[in-house]
Amino acid sequence: MLRHCVRELHSPKKSWTRGTPVRVWYTLRTLRLFASTSISSPVGEHFDVIVIGGGHAGTEAACASSRMGCRTLLLTHKLETIGEMSCNPSFGGIGKGHLMKEIDALDGVCGRICDVSGVQYKVLNRGKGPAVWGYRAQIDRKLYKQNLQKEIFSYPNLTVRAAAVDDLLTKPGSTDNPATVCGGVVTSDGTTYHSKSVVLTAGTFLRAEINIGLQITPAGRIGDGPAVALAETIERAGFAMGRLRTGTPPRLDKRTIDFTKTSVWPGDDPPLAFSFMNERPWLKAEEQMPCHLSSIQGKEVVKIVKDTLHLNRHVKEELTGPRFCPSLESKSLRFGHLAHRVWLEPEGFDSDVIYPNGLSMTMPVEYQMKLLRLVPGLENVEIFRSGYGVFYDFIDPRELKPTLETRRMPNLFFAGQINGTTGYEEAAAQGIIAGINGAAKALSKPPITINRTEGYIGVLIDDLITNGASEPYRMFTARAEYRLTLRPDNADLRLTEKGVTVGCVGQARQDRFRKMKTDLERATELLSSVKLTGSAWKERLHAGSVNISSEEAKTAYKVLNHPDVSIKQLTAALRVDIPELYDLAQQPWLADRLKIQATYSAIVKEQRLEISEMRQDESLGLPDDMDYDLVNLNLSDEIRGKLKSTRPSTLAAASRIEGITPDALVRLLRYVRKTPRHVTEAVAFV
Repeated sequence: MLRHCVRELHSPKKSWTRGTPVRVWYTLRTLRLFASTSISSPVGEHFDVIVIGGGHAGTEAACASSRMGCRTLLLTHKLETIGEMSCNPSFGGIGKGHLMKEIDALDGVCGRICDVSGVQYKVLNRGKGPAVWGYRAQIDRKLYKQNLQKEIFSYPNLTVRAAAVDDLLTKPGSTDNPATVCGGVVTSDGTTYHSKSVVLTAGTFLRAEINIGLQITPAGRIGDGPAVALAETIERAGFAMGRLRTGTPPRLDKRTIDFTKTSVWPGDDPPLAFSFMNERPWLKAEEQMPCHLSSIQGKEVVKIVKDTLHLNRHVKEELTGPRFCPSLESKSLRFGHLAHRVWLEPEGFDSDVIYPNGLSMTMPVEYQMKLLRLVPGLENVEIFRSGYGVFYDFIDPRELKPTLETRRMPNLFFAGQINGTTGYEEAAAQGIIAGINGAAKALSKPPITINRTEGYIGVLIDDLITNGASEPYRMFTARAEYRLTLRPDNADLRLTEKGVTVGCVGQARQDRFRKMKTDLERATELLSSVKLTGSAWKERLHAGSVNISSEEAKTAYKVLNHPDVSIKQLTAALRVDIPELYDLAQQPWLADRLKIQATYSAIVKEQRLEISEMRQDESLGLPDDMDYDLVNLNLSDEIRGKLKSTRPSTLAAASRIEGITPDALVRLLRYVRKTPRHVTEAVAFV
């Protein structure tokens, strides 16, 4: 094998196939048998949970497992890259900010780390209601990695080691469930580690290749090699796999940019925190760094892109890339006549690097420079690093249960970009769920599941395991049916108690949550206890222009629903009558939450009926081992195939599969009703 590899390496490059560089790299790196290692391998260390990968999914998974009291091992290629922000220097945004809030509600780490590592904090979408606000932070890359590593390396119950995982330890299943069970991992040097659960968060590293023009480098990101052996192991285990692509823009030298030709975008005043544990982030408003906005004309880009298509492997290959964060080449080919925005984002307080958001490109470096200098302000720009693209393997997420455990191999969980998602936030959201459930499996405790009516995390997971990922999946508020209920402000009310029940929420957060909930409920009760006529309210509030009906008596809580009435006005008007309310409302977070809660109170009441109906459908469970070939189901071959590949856990999930007909749902419903043991417990609304 080695002799053949050397011959292939020295053959002319024009004779190489697409997989030659990766195959050569892998063979030279390690010659090993193509068979999963049996659990009878030499005895190694034992842990409750092993997490593979030190990215955003892996760190959340490892910390969640550790918080639940499990002895946890985090294995990653390099300790120094734990918490690396491989692409954009920011967290959050529209839809993504909701995920950050929900991760934090489950006591995750990324929100708290962002609150002490940001250079700018801004809420996007403020022109719309608070339900769809997008909390976002521009991050200092060095600070984020430094602060996260400090926490990871001292986290109770967590051991962190540098090692490349090449194989999975397996053992035969039980009589009841004969599927092969995952029981640990084998590293590239042959070391074995045994565990009760394994969480795999390989990101974009499975058989990954970096493309710059026609140059191909086996790597998951610049400077870090691919996980080829691990990809081979997963493939041999029978998992359905696909291949996706992504990309990143060049990094610019701040000192060569003329910012006077751009518009300035400052942070918010006051800046708002991600974490419910923090009143405010670490920066004052005036200490924040600005972002800058420029643009590039589509017609100018199109010519360069078309002239270099034959030199751009990343664009030529027929792999699916991120539709909502496309490369400049993809944008120009689809929307050539349009101008494209270019956000110039700082990467840190002491960094000269600027991240040009919107300019992801993979053409040869000399053409990247030519294109960059068409942007106003970048006429003389120099770069620290060129843009590049990545091809990588992913797992069809329809292989997963709602817990993110694989159906094919019990005790093995997948989380992050390996499931076909894109973005730090989507990865971290999956990581925390996989980590919690990996620990729950190890402890023989019930898992945590979040459905579509409870959180954006539930929407994310349901979309993935029901419809798969034909392109890198990105979260948006539009994906959630009940987004007026699933707001950023109430993520803790929706999810923290679920986290407490499963055991992933620490005592400090539990104490803070209970005080918050008590204060919020008491303030709501006090506001609901005062009822006056409209004319009386106008007099009290000194607001003659406020349109409040003079005849109908309204509670203070209902008056707060009015867009022109603030909590400050209301509590001042009632200070003599209810001094306790005035004192409670001096807490800025409480004042904000009361206003938002009152604003949406009527529509949330209406949505609760819809949510209740949906949860009745969600409670109609379909067994994992359901035989869709049953004669009495009488399903078409097409529908049987879709149900077999997806294995929906509930009737509601089955209804969201494309191509499933009402008639097929009726047949499944009849089956479920005749099989009461498959009815699952509905989750109570928080």
